[in-house]
Amino acid sequence: MTVSSSMSARIASASGSVTDRRHGFAELARDEDIDFIVGDWMSEYNMTMRGGSKVQDNSGNASSEFETSFVESIEPALGDLAARKIKVAVDAGASDTKKLHDVLVAAIQAKGLALKVAWVEGDEVTDVLNTAVEAGCEFKSLTTGKRLSDWGFTPIYAQCYIGAWGIVEAFNQGADIVLCGRVTDASPTIACAAYYHQWKREDYDQLAHAFVAGHFIECSTYVTGGNFSGFKSLPGACVDLGFPVAAINANGEFTITKQKAKDGMVTVETCKAQLLYEIQGPRYYNPDVVAVLDEIILQETAPNEVHISNVKSLKPPPTTKIGITAHGGFQAEAHYFLCGLDIAEKASLLEKQVRHLLSASSSQYHTLKFRTNGSCPSNPSNQDSATVDLRIFAQSRNENALELEHFFRPVTDTIMQSYPGATFAVDARQAVPKPYYEYFVSILPQDQIKHRVHVPFKALEIPIEAPRDTVPFLYEQPSYETVGPVGMGEFGPVTRAPLGYVVHARSGDKGSDCNVGFFVRYADEWDWLRSLLTVDKVRELLGEDDKAKPIFRFELSNIWAVHFLLKDHLDRGVSSSSTYDVLGKNLAEYLRCKHVDVPNKFLSRGRI
Repeated sequence: MTVSSSMSARIASASGSVTDRRHGFAELARDEDIDFIVGDWMSEYNMTMRGGSKVQDNSGNASSEFETSFVESIEPALGDLAARKIKVAVDAGASDTKKLHDVLVAAIQAKGLALKVAWVEGDEVTDVLNTAVEAGCEFKSLTTGKRLSDWGFTPIYAQCYIGAWGIVEAFNQGADIVLCGRVTDASPTIACAAYYHQWKREDYDQLAHAFVAGHFIECSTYVTGGNFSGFKSLPGACVDLGFPVAAINANGEFTITKQKAKDGMVTVETCKAQLLYEIQGPRYYNPDVVAVLDEIILQETAPNEVHISNVKSLKPPPTTKIGITAHGGFQAEAHYFLCGLDIAEKASLLEKQVRHLLSASSSQYHTLKFRTNGSCPSNPSNQDSATVDLRIFAQSRNENALELEHFFRPVTDTIMQSYPGATFAVDARQAVPKPYYEYFVSILPQDQIKHRVHVPFKALEIPIEAPRDTVPFLYEQPSYETVGPVGMGEFGPVTRAPLGYVVHARSGDKGSDCNVGFFVRYADEWDWLRSLLTVDKVRELLGEDDKAKPIFRFELSNIWAVHFLLKDHLDRGVSSSSTYDVLGKNLAEYLRCKHVDVPNKFLSRGRI
């Protein structure tokens, strides 16, 4: 590819997680008019699991500290990547990017191809963390505000989020494929656009747009209809949604489209949903730039084509996010099934009986929760629909306290004296204690990171400087209620109905924080939404799930959206959470099903 500033850089996303569909990479490389393929294989969950696995494997022979599903995805695409000169940048290295490099180079050589592979290091910072702690440096949690020294767990692994410029340098050195460990989700997209247009590090407005473009496509088909609250409007069979393509112009503005001849859609609504996902406020932080979102403009320019502009920028922070992993202990769970009438009373009886039998061990549990999940409908049509799951979940630092004789046996030994219809799940595999990890999220100065790119085909190792001209990171972004709220009576007659009949929403996780954004389809619904959804109203809708912890609110009036950040809502986050919704994905759907007074004129337009 010839670098040019006169055309847009066409960047396709082939993966949004380690569990995404593996066929996308080869199809994009073979069929799409693109210059780059990016993909995201990393998450907080595999950061902890891969890091913990690497630390525990004293022999150095762990089967994989990188993400093997990436190799499965790219290998069938290698021939087309070479023939069509499509460049690749991905974060799939997990806790051993060098090993991934060696495996991929061997696969390329076995096919007789000449693709050049580089890799980026710097994300593994356990030694940096340990040195800082020994020197008396303190780390503050981004989610709880607590100090690392008060955490109560001993760090075993630390990984930080690095920026795009190592990838850019690798491309400048002639690399066709650049492998990374934990760069930010959007860094590969930023790097592709910066390389293509030859942007400088101070081109903040352009970089901010590319950052947001990366955010739109980092979760692959989330922007083409996946995880979309309007899923019933999706065209086609919806069994093979098209992967997204971002076309980024020289000025940074970009257009989102999708893979040809595939299911799904790209609309202003699908783009709004992805924009609101996993942000923490109007300032969206990246190691290379800060994107300011509250005046963003989204315009549908053609079917399955949305143009995005007016992203503002700030200089980058001197810091970046760091995730710290520790052994949390062990966890186990058991399940009972309750059916029919008196579910709450049955659950109460069982919990009282089980707690009595667990009393000898329960002092060693730092988590012991009983939770009923589901409900029995009135006059159910079949027995399964009338059945409710009761989950008993326990965590302990002492593995012996959760062995079968100390946990599962007492939990099940009460069955003959318990509620009518008492039945436990006979598959006891989840009741066997398994190790889990605790996770602490903080920030680390970028100038302490050994960010460098390895270019083996030139025998080069090139250091990447940290940004010098920076603006300090804000732990807490401004939170505010709406200006000039409109009285609910101004909207005419109302009907008590689920909020989600007329309101879209999307939610997600960052550590133990959960964010949720709400938006409407029509301009005249905006005053109602912004006036209705106050912090107090969200607490009311949360009901028993309100943790009485801080909730931050802000608005994106250009897209008729209200965003909330619920601090420390997810019980320590994905690797250790005791809830079902470990990723915060379902919070939006829970809140959409809650009843509010909805103006009849909005309901008359048809429910989402």
